[in-house]
Amino acid sequence: MTTTSSTSSTSSTSGSAVLTALGAGSGIDTASLVTSLVSASFDPKDAQLKTKEDANTAKISALGTLTSGIDAFAKALQSLVAGGTLKTQPSTSDSSIVTATAQAGSNVGNLSAQIDVRQVATAESLVSIPLGASTTAVGLGSLALTTAAGTFNIAINASNNTLTGLAAAFNAANTGTTPSGVTASVVTDSSGARLVLKGATGAVNSFSVAANGDADPDLTRFASTGTGAQMTLAQGAQDAIIRMDGVDTTHRTNTVSDLIPGITLNLVQGKPGTVVTLGVTRPTEAITQAVNDYVSAYNSLKSELDTATAVGSGGAGQGPLYGNPAIREMQHQLKAISSTALTSDASGPQTLAEIGVSTGQDGTLTVDGTKLSKALSTYPDAVEAMFNPTQRSSSPLIKITSTMGSAKPGTYTLTNIVAGAPPSGKIGGVSGLPSSSDPLGLVASITSPAAGLAIQPQGNVASATVTVDAGLSGILQTIRDSLRATGGVLASLSSTLTSEKSRLADSRTKLADQESAYKDQLTAQFTAMQSRVASYKSIQSYMTQQIAMWSKSN
Repeated sequence: MTTTSSTSSTSSTSGSAVLTALGAGSGIDTASLVTSLVSASFDPKDAQLKTKEDANTAKISALGTLTSGIDAFAKALQSLVAGGTLKTQPSTSDSSIVTATAQAGSNVGNLSAQIDVRQVATAESLVSIPLGASTTAVGLGSLALTTAAGTFNIAINASNNTLTGLAAAFNAANTGTTPSGVTASVVTDSSGARLVLKGATGAVNSFSVAANGDADPDLTRFASTGTGAQMTLAQGAQDAIIRMDGVDTTHRTNTVSDLIPGITLNLVQGKPGTVVTLGVTRPTEAITQAVNDYVSAYNSLKSELDTATAVGSGGAGQGPLYGNPAIREMQHQLKAISSTALTSDASGPQTLAEIGVSTGQDGTLTVDGTKLSKALSTYPDAVEAMFNPTQRSSSPLIKITSTMGSAKPGTYTLTNIVAGAPPSGKIGGVSGLPSSSDPLGLVASITSPAAGLAIQPQGNVASATVTVDAGLSGILQTIRDSLRATGGVLASLSSTLTSEKSRLADSRTKLADQESAYKDQLTAQFTAMQSRVASYKSIQSYMTQQIAMWSKSN
């Protein structure tokens, strides 16, 4: 037909495609035609968006790897410090008599003492005569429990007239704002059930039980003194006695933390006349291993950073975080650690570089084992301080009572310190405040640069300093926290990438909606066209038949 021939002569590629889809009058393949047109319009946009999505995914993945790396880098060393692996530990010549541990933030490198544990602290315990069972009636009335905290009434009536009820009544007196300090339990053996009362250790915590006037004869059996008393003293209350340098000191408990500065003694048994020597065990091997582990972890993290920030060549091999300022800041902070002073004690090495950790031309770290070994043998305390958080006072009359980490690293001046209840003086240039938990304690004001620091003056001091050093573990943790903190470089970058991912997801949804709408539009248009073509063909067929009939009749 003339229309078809005219259309076939069109030279454009799109015109030929349309004619092919129409089948030159043989029918219309609208599905194929719509697919081709939609693909031509949206495939480039889809490819461009996918490129951005892939780049965003790569950045998020790389950031996750680096974030995990800095976390592991900081936590590995921190766990060693927390466990005391990198710190000189006190030792005793006979752990069956006494053991010793270092208090947080203390330096025990010079520990050398001899002690004689004359006796350990014990708690008073009273035991009743055996009864048939825990449900046996104990009698009615009341008992008077007298302890260092005061006198407490123990009442028994029909509701609690059993051995178990009596124990519960004693325990009830050990609650509230003024507890009695005595606990009760029911112990059953082959002889029957017994009431056992036990106080706290120390002579001051002895106690007694007396029957009040309203107690019937059965109840008076549970008195330890006076009428009807049948409670037996199983163990008396006594203080621990330790002899050191020929001087005896008494202590209420078997955990003694105020005898040797920085040391907590745990008394196991009293053995008069047996002298136990206290010394130290140096963590030389642990620190050597820690230095090598640090270098290995640093180099591993650096490799991850190098991969993430690679320059690439000709557009190939470029890292997903190349040129990112947040990652550059992270690299800068980590690189500076080797030359950062880790302790304020200038009597020995202060930096990793001074104990054998050197930086190569490629930025990786190596360890000079000989130099490290010499530093450990010559300056053991200084090297140890480089790895462990420490706090120390320049005056023996200033006892630091705050835990390590309460005050940020620095050196703080203490002036006009007056011991007493309450004490007074300035900490960090600001008047200190009485401690709410220690009547002899003084704490730094929140407006002081030493906020968080707490001390207990042992005497009047005109001037002194308290130094808090973070050590390598503290510095690593500080860097990690600053990077990960809200508003920190890593947190900000993560937020940016997450927002970009959300925007790309929105763009993907919008593109899909546009593609669907365009496809629907084309389908509707070609459906209408197909309907018209079908109508035209019907007319053409009719006309063809008529012409044929006319030609035949002629």
